[in-house]
Amino acid sequence: MTTFFSDNVEGREEISPPEQAYTLGPLQAGPPCCTPEPVLSVNSLSLHYADKTALKNISLDIYRGCITALIGPSGCGKTSFLSALNRLSDLIPGCRVEGSVRFDGVDVRAADLDAQHLRRNIGMIFQKPTPFPLSIRRNIELPLREHGMNRQADLNERLQQVLQDVGLWEEVKDRLESPAQALSGGQQQRLCIARALALQPKVLLMDEPCSALDPLSSAVVEDLIKRLKGRYTIVIVTHNLAQARRIANYAGLFWMQEQGGRLIEFGRCQQIFDAPVHHLTAAYVNGQRG
Repeated sequence: MTTFFSDNVEGREEISPPEQAYTLGPLQAGPPCCTPEPVLSVNSLSLHYADKTALKNISLDIYRGCITALIGPSGCGKTSFLSALNRLSDLIPGCRVEGSVRFDGVDVRAADLDAQHLRRNIGMIFQKPTPFPLSIRRNIELPLREHGMNRQADLNERLQQVLQDVGLWEEVKDRLESPAQALSGGQQQRLCIARALALQPKVLLMDEPCSALDPLSSAVVEDLIKRLKGRYTIVIVTHNLAQARRIANYAGLFWMQEQGGRLIEFGRCQQIFDAPVHHLTAAYVNGQRG
């Protein structure tokens, strides 16, 4: 691709083996990653919170089956960018979005588009694990029931499938009725990923999914993300440059310029780290700025 420029809580009970003892499930490799076909096309996207500009004139394509890492200092609009892709920005009072985002050719800003259906196809994993204050089982079943799956046999099958996919099944299969919030931090994050996968999305948006985890748990989640590549299109915000380099196919540097977050450079991950063209990219990936 051508490079371009644009102007564990205290008192929490461990109910499963330690993170290093996890067992990955039977997740099969997906098709070859990086199909040269955009699943998301962003054109001239700007985002404002009342009179503050968070993003200004962002344009890029997200390719099917790839991992795209968004890097850059805090406060330059990376999380805001994720929120615009599946219209979570609609839920923020005073937020205004300009420009276009097309998902499989459909304008996500269209007035008649069902935002709930959009978020089923473009799931979000947040920085801090966010399990529902329910049992492990109900964390997976609740969104499925909300989307019309009510037959218990189908729910059981999907539950086991996604927990195996994220390597949790062997750890929790005998305690599915236990509170999800009694899991360790890394297990909670994998449960949240399983909850998103249960709806069979096409795209996963991940906002620093490892930053709130200890190193062992982070490694487990990172390994899982790599194994999802090809089956899902993943957009991940990360401040861990080594992680971005390990897992991503594409990378984009965001930077605050002219009172708005801008996309400074975007391209193949290896090129961004080994042969950046923009001086800010070179300074950031070499630890001289940011």
